[in-house]
Amino acid sequence: MNLLNLWNTIESYLFPQLEELLTEELNKKEREFIQVCTLAELDQFVFELEWKRIGRKSQDRLNILKAFVAKAVYNLDTTRSLISYLESAPTLRRLCGWEFKKNIPHESKFSRVFADIANTELCQKIHEKMIISNCSKRVIGHVSRDSTAIEAREKIVHKYVSDTKITRKRGRPKKGDIRTKEKTVVERQFGQTFEENISELPNHCNKGNKRNSNGYNSSWKGYKLHIDCIDGDIPASVILTSASVHDSQVAIPLTQMSKERFTNLYDLMDAAYDSPSIHQFSLDLGHIPIIDHNPRRGGTKKQFEPLEKRRYNERSSVERVNSYLKDSYGGRAIRVKGHQKIMAHLMFGIIAITANQLFKLV
Repeated sequence: MNLLNLWNTIESYLFPQLEELLTEELNKKEREFIQVCTLAELDQFVFELEWKRIGRKSQDRLNILKAFVAKAVYNLDTTRSLISYLESAPTLRRLCGWEFKKNIPHESKFSRVFADIANTELCQKIHEKMIISNCSKRVIGHVSRDSTAIEAREKIVHKYVSDTKITRKRGRPKKGDIRTKEKTVVERQFGQTFEENISELPNHCNKGNKRNSNGYNSSWKGYKLHIDCIDGDIPASVILTSASVHDSQVAIPLTQMSKERFTNLYDLMDAAYDSPSIHQFSLDLGHIPIIDHNPRRGGTKKQFEPLEKRRYNERSSVERVNSYLKDSYGGRAIRVKGHQKIMAHLMFGIIAITANQLFKLV
């Protein structure tokens, strides 16, 4: 079913039937929750949460999966606050699949299912299918790329230095001694697969620093979320790394992820991505890179041509997505710990934003 037919089905049949069954009119948030769950097709993925003959069976796990979607849609901080809200909101509780308050599982059950969701990368699979199903058959105009700071409530993991690390020789080379220049991370990524590139990106909690639009440096403890956003403010590809990872080191992996999901014409990036390897990688895929110039070491900044400037202004879409995620879908207050769980928490918000923005196109 295409997006337009799905929208008509939800508006013309699903909402009226639910309102008749629940004997009350659905509010805006309840309608949004239904739209997200319908487009995400959660029932097709719940069986990835394998029942090990202990805990809740698949139906209860589907209900809990829906509840975590509601947690993102209603911008609730913790699982405890989610359960409290479900107990006080009978309509949402019944939409999740529980008729009475006593049917809602204990908080520990929610935690176990959430751990399974994180370990199986279930949210990433749901989001990938949403993008491929709705965006792969059309040509996307612009991909806007950026990152945003994700603050975490956990200890910083200090980088482990391997004993086998090759140390560089210091000083000038001896006569006849030829030293090969070591490739940068971005240059090395150019000739590697997506799996190789993603495995080399650090994903532990550490300290990050970033200069804001006013020129001031800000620092945080946690992670960094890198997003490829397409026309319509739709987050299409997402990678979570350590906070200290430079934006340019995720450009090529993000491009590799996105090219498997859709075809686009323009790659829009700010000055942090101004690297010859990133330019060339984009060109090799048949894209047109429009990247803000980084003058470096006091050089003269190159300005965009008028048409390039107009194209580059479309990059604001990824900044809006970052704002949606942090202000309305749980991206600012994160209580879970660890890379996998934080990614799962953020992905529920990304799924909700993706569904909302896709339906706005209709």
